[in-house]
Amino acid sequence: MMNDGEMAAGTRLTLDLKHPNCWAIEATGRVGGGILAHAIYHTPKTTDESVNGLFTAYGDSDDEVETLLETIRDSPYAGSLLELQERFGRNDQTAAPGNVVREFFLEYDPGDMICPTLLENGFVHSAPVRIEDGRECWQVCFAGERENIEANLDGVREDGPAEVTVSSITTSKTTRSARKHRMNTLTGAQREVFDLARERGYYRWPRGVSTRELADELGVSKTTMLEHLRKAEGKLLDPRADR
Repeated sequence: MMNDGEMAAGTRLTLDLKHPNCWAIEATGRVGGGILAHAIYHTPKTTDESVNGLFTAYGDSDDEVETLLETIRDSPYAGSLLELQERFGRNDQTAAPGNVVREFFLEYDPGDMICPTLLENGFVHSAPVRIEDGRECWQVCFAGERENIEANLDGVREDGPAEVTVSSITTSKTTRSARKHRMNTLTGAQREVFDLARERGYYRWPRGVSTRELADELGVSKTTMLEHLRKAEGKLLDPRADR
């Protein structure tokens, strides 16, 4: 067993990915422009059946981005779209490619998300996800042994279900994996709820357990259980948690 100060191998991958029921994949497959997916948020108005995500739409012209946003609004997999008039927490104008950049919140079904499936199989995203031409580009870290990557990718392909190819892979030395760091930011209650949710199949599709069943097993209210679970997901799924 390594001490905290020892170096451990970490593997970074770029994944080219496509999965069903995704408004971003559908929209960018139909029209020009692209999307950056930044983070997932839970607000008082969302329920366990919906989440809000922060995204950037980009393109070469105002017309291209406007067409992309209209296509997103028309998607059967997209809920309400709220465009932001000012950039949300980032001053770096080069964060997204293209000549025109517009940020927005979008509400959608968490069952259509692929990030919990990636996380359950050991892949932690380390940068905003880029979606263009009906495909998603994920920068991820894999916390396990390199020889287990293909088996875990097969897990994503089966559980997603998803089409996944590896665009690049590099192994580097790091003092602590991104996944271990994020897990260590969870409180005891958050980790207990998250571990139980994984064990009971909450992140599978269709779900293996309901939020009410999880709350009953933990002996807490549904509201308390969801609060712990959403906070855990926020820490584990937001790449800025590493900073």
